[in-house]
Amino acid sequence: MIYLKFKEEIVETEKIHKSKFEDQIKEHQERTEKAMQMGGKRKLDALREKGILNARERINYLFDPGTFTESGLYATSFRREKRESSPADGKIAGFGNIEGRKASVIANDFTVMGASSSKTNSRKVSHIKEVSKTRGIPIVFLGESTGARMPDVMGAESMGGASSPTQYKRMREAPWASAVLGNCFGSSAWYASMSDFNVMKKGAIMAVSSPRLASLATREEVDPETLGGWKMHSEITGMADVVVDTDEEAIEAVKRFLSYLPSNHNELPPVAKVPEGSEEASEKILDLIPESKKSIYDVRKVIKSVVDADSYFELKPKFGKTMVTALSRLNGQSVGIIANNPLMKGGAIDADACDKVVSFLVLCDSYNIPLVFLVDQPGFLIGIEAEKKRMPGKVMNWMNAISLCTVPKISIILRKSYGQAFLNMGGGGNAHEVAAWWTGDISFMDPASAVGVVYGINEKEEPEKFQEKLNEMKKDTSAYDMAAVYGAQAVIDPRETRNYLIEMLEIHKLRLSNGIGEHLMRTWPTNY
Repeated sequence: MIYLKFKEEIVETEKIHKSKFEDQIKEHQERTEKAMQMGGKRKLDALREKGILNARERINYLFDPGTFTESGLYATSFRREKRESSPADGKIAGFGNIEGRKASVIANDFTVMGASSSKTNSRKVSHIKEVSKTRGIPIVFLGESTGARMPDVMGAESMGGASSPTQYKRMREAPWASAVLGNCFGSSAWYASMSDFNVMKKGAIMAVSSPRLASLATREEVDPETLGGWKMHSEITGMADVVVDTDEEAIEAVKRFLSYLPSNHNELPPVAKVPEGSEEASEKILDLIPESKKSIYDVRKVIKSVVDADSYFELKPKFGKTMVTALSRLNGQSVGIIANNPLMKGGAIDADACDKVVSFLVLCDSYNIPLVFLVDQPGFLIGIEAEKKRMPGKVMNWMNAISLCTVPKISIILRKSYGQAFLNMGGGGNAHEVAAWWTGDISFMDPASAVGVVYGINEKEEPEKFQEKLNEMKKDTSAYDMAAVYGAQAVIDPRETRNYLIEMLEIHKLRLSNGIGEHLMRTWPTNY
């Protein structure tokens, strides 16, 4: 009798537990569904009608299928009255795989309170950043936000009570990539500008604050595109590395960028399979270079003929156009290409180009990507406008940066290399190896300009005398003269460029550090 009574009590207890679990399961499902609804059907449908991905769809497009693990799904506003209307507190975060490699994401959900920043979602961002830093995985920021959430951040209590002195500290332990996909004001603009790579969708706006607030401050009507559109940031500020038309293209650009980089600064970049036919283009390289040094050409065609097929990925193509900076591959290995482009201003290096190159040097050295310099330049752009843009400081910033680079640096002089820029482009011991094509011409300045400076002779007025002095200035400027004093370690047939680079990079990778650099520029500002 005692046994039966005890058994009945157990059965009754199990029924109670089962009932409790059913309630918990139901509550969990309801809370999950509510969080996943984001800002509601009406707002999501409006995005879909415009062909715009919502924040969760962007994450699904970024990560390999089925690999996303969310962090903070049940987070809400810290204000009790706003908890029911703030699923995930407007920022969706977590971890997943991109082409098999771990990465983290912070995606702003504009359908929830404009993805504005507040206490709870700021904790989520801080957590993801800390995990990325300590575990060595990249972060992707999918940006779109109205800025700080008001009135949450108003008042001395809010401002004075906050304490996050390292919130914007970057030591480049792991790559950051961002996509500006809508209105990006406040924190979404901060993280985009701090990232190693930033892609911008046409129609998106990135600025310190909204056009409305800017209009109130200036008492003038402010056009959003003029304030912070894609033309502003791709052509004038240089803060957009790539410009695209759609969300999908933006995310593809992020994935492609990360494919060239290691997961963190203590790893080498991944090695890709070499596409068939990569050797063939270099055989036709002579057809790309004019015989006359005064004739222009597009150096991007030369780069594509040297690197692995379909591996050319240019950064900031509309900014500082006298220089080309591109990630590519040689024999499957990631490399950074820095090249003068005679197609623009004859290859004369301007202030924007200096900033562009320094930014690229920092990127490559921070993530163990060897550097290749392809040189064809008449010097730095000079004149009043150049001085207004602090040209001497920018030239020296570049020199400081290149001297701090500890990744392998290989420099090849294609045609001309004159003046101080000879050093900036790897000459004078600033690269680990220097080679010159047989077309190389090296001097302090263009010989024709030197005749005018030294002798004051005008070619049109005194052609014979000018030619006599020009021949004098042209002495000892050839690639072989450079090699004679061991200023160049080799003079090569242009068609040998690809094989020469592959061999030299392989040699200089064989160091005690196994290709991992010292990262002396890990704290260099992303934008300056």
